[in-house]
Amino acid sequence: MNQARIGLLVIAAMLAGPSYAYAQKKPKKPAATKTAPAPKTAPATGAAAAPAAAGPTEIDADNPAAAPAAGEEAPGGAPAGEPAPSGGPGEPGGLGDICQIDPSACPTVNMAEAAKRPLHEQMYAVQQIYALRYHRFELQPAWNVTLNDQFVDHPGPVLGINFYVTNVLAVGVSGGYYFNADKTFNAQTRRAARVAVPLTEYFWQGAVNFTYVPMYGKFAGFSDFIFHYDAYLVGGVGAITTRPIPVVDPDNRAFKWGDPKVDFNVGIGLRIFFNRWFAADLEVRDYIFVDKLENTAIVAGSQGDPNTWYGEDKITNNVQAQLGVSIFLPFSWEYRLPK
Repeated sequence: MNQARIGLLVIAAMLAGPSYAYAQKKPKKPAATKTAPAPKTAPATGAAAAPAAAGPTEIDADNPAAAPAAGEEAPGGAPAGEPAPSGGPGEPGGLGDICQIDPSACPTVNMAEAAKRPLHEQMYAVQQIYALRYHRFELQPAWNVTLNDQFVDHPGPVLGINFYVTNVLAVGVSGGYYFNADKTFNAQTRRAARVAVPLTEYFWQGAVNFTYVPMYGKFAGFSDFIFHYDAYLVGGVGAITTRPIPVVDPDNRAFKWGDPKVDFNVGIGLRIFFNRWFAADLEVRDYIFVDKLENTAIVAGSQGDPNTWYGEDKITNNVQAQLGVSIFLPFSWEYRLPK
């Protein structure tokens, strides 16, 4: 019990000691005493003058010293009458940091004047194009397949050559050859419904095209690999050669390849670049032309007359999907604009 009391007294004394010390009155200053005036001496000469009084100086926090006279150095290091430099050693981002790094530059930097300097830096919010197309040739070998013909497939190779007049506009030519295959659906329809559908097969097509690239960008794939892409619009005019497939009277009708027909084409494509000159290319294009179909009626007694074999003319949409690659020549280039 006595040990507990003694411990409490010790703790109370430890807590009361600091508060008592803070409550002490400030001691009075000693009265000033008159002393004999110091003899006048010649001003000090040489590298440095001796201080006026030696020994420690007492500073009263309750009565700050008066401002130094003109020409004397202020406590912050600047002469009296001149503004002290902004950003002392304690201020982050001020002159104090500069003085610590390069003391010789400390008195020569004026932050207010430096902030007024005009800036002429050129900054671009969009990165430079990954694959520049300006004045480059593009080779587009591809393989096309039919998308909208339910009765006959028209696959075949296609080759396109484009020259980019600007970075987004190109002019070029393209051509393709077709292989034709009758679908199983066609035979089943004729056998089950007893309905003959006029069919057409294609031989070749060629066109002059204009390409416009309105957008490009990039996306991430396979965790950390960046793919660059661009999307383009294409359109042009050309010719295509077709002929009907004899369905109504195949025993007596044998169509020949007719004269080339004028066709127009429009499409959209997407390129995904693997490097700056090689890309995978996917394109969907619609070839629009007026086709001459087989006559669904048989004129009695004139089965051998080719003029009776043809029926009405019909606007045909030959929608093809082309999967291929794009090869840009030359393989490399050099930017001439500032980054």
